[in-house]
Amino acid sequence: MEEYFGNELVKKFEEMMENNDEFYFDTEELEDIIVYYLELGDFNYADMAVNYGLKLHPNSLDIKIKKLEVLLEWEDYNMAKELIDELKGSSMENTDFLVCYAKYYSNLGNPKKSIEICKKALELQEEENFLNNFIADEYVNLGDPFNALKHYQQALKHDPMDEYSLENAMICFNDLNKGEEAIAFLNDYLDDFPYSEIAWSEYGQYYFNRKNYEEAIKGFDYMLAINSSSVGVYASKAACYEALNQYQKAIEVYEEMLELEYTKAFTYYKIGLCYKALKQPIVALNSFQKSLREDPQFYLAMMEQSYLYEEMGGMPEALHFAREATLLNDSNLDYQKRLAFLFIDSGKFEESLSCLKKLVDAEPSRFYNWYAYSEVLMLVGEYEEAVTVLNLALQHHKRAELFYQLSNCYFNLRNQEKGSESLEKALELDPSLITDMQKKYPYIKDEVKKAKAKVRKKNL
Repeated sequence: MEEYFGNELVKKFEEMMENNDEFYFDTEELEDIIVYYLELGDFNYADMAVNYGLKLHPNSLDIKIKKLEVLLEWEDYNMAKELIDELKGSSMENTDFLVCYAKYYSNLGNPKKSIEICKKALELQEEENFLNNFIADEYVNLGDPFNALKHYQQALKHDPMDEYSLENAMICFNDLNKGEEAIAFLNDYLDDFPYSEIAWSEYGQYYFNRKNYEEAIKGFDYMLAINSSSVGVYASKAACYEALNQYQKAIEVYEEMLELEYTKAFTYYKIGLCYKALKQPIVALNSFQKSLREDPQFYLAMMEQSYLYEEMGGMPEALHFAREATLLNDSNLDYQKRLAFLFIDSGKFEESLSCLKKLVDAEPSRFYNWYAYSEVLMLVGEYEEAVTVLNLALQHHKRAELFYQLSNCYFNLRNQEKGSESLEKALELDPSLITDMQKKYPYIKDEVKKAKAKVRKKNL
């Protein structure tokens, strides 16, 4: 009923503003209207309501405090400070004012002052749950999980069902490396509130993080007994079975999830991974295909199909799905590497060049990106381009392999002088590679003796 009348007040206020009328509202009604807009995040209308309220009730401290809330939301700290100075003399026993006062310092990055004000507000014995959470958050900002934990626990005493306090208390225990204290605290809490979903979720997550998957499953099972429609818990339980290599049980849990989900692509994908782990590629492939029927652009399922087809010898299909997945996730370097490999394996050298170019641009510090890129350029006869690439590569890696490649390029381009010069540098850096390099690059065979002689002469 209160919500209904609240909405009626808002409707009346908005009609008044639209028609440029003037209606009377008492201070409590105006507060309700302002709070409605603040909670909605409509600060323009909240400000209009504040200004209209101050026009009707210019001495109302409560409306002035709401004005302060609006100024803080707008981050107008100069005006906020002026209003704080005006209100301080009369409002230091007002919890709402003290919360705004503390928020002012919090927003300005002064958590210590904010905590000091909140502790003064606690003396009024109002909003203890909210204030303790506020203080705890400020201690988190100070990097003080010990004191933060104390206040999250205090907040829970005032509202034992406060999920925010409970979750953050567990985070503080973790930050303090107090694992035994955390689980003792959680067990005590569950003794008092055995039907708390968030507590059982924290219990399961606690043991999951410590790789005690059997105990984690117990926690998730309790939570599902309380709320059997909690999709995320099914996923966590299935992940436990996967970690235990109990893939068939994981599949059963994922299949239960499918009954509850609207978007099923990821779950079918996870089922496919389980069947893949069970060495059942055909069934896995079927699950990945179901995933793609749910979401035709789900590139994870595409790439997994690529791997499976490769395992089964279906290289054209492996290439097709790798290409589709990479198009949808172009920035994924692992995908670019895989696609380049499949192109090369299929003899489609020119198609691989765009992938290799992306790899050297993104990872210039990885030697083998350059090595593969220049190798393919030589395979397709692009020796001049290969020279350009190799000279760039040599800025990052002074490796003999690159000089051997460079010498081969120059010999193919009939530039005998630079070819010999590059071959000499290669031999100086690593002469042990020469046998392999002669097999790969026949052009350098006839030049090796001359280059070796020049290197020996330099070293005399």
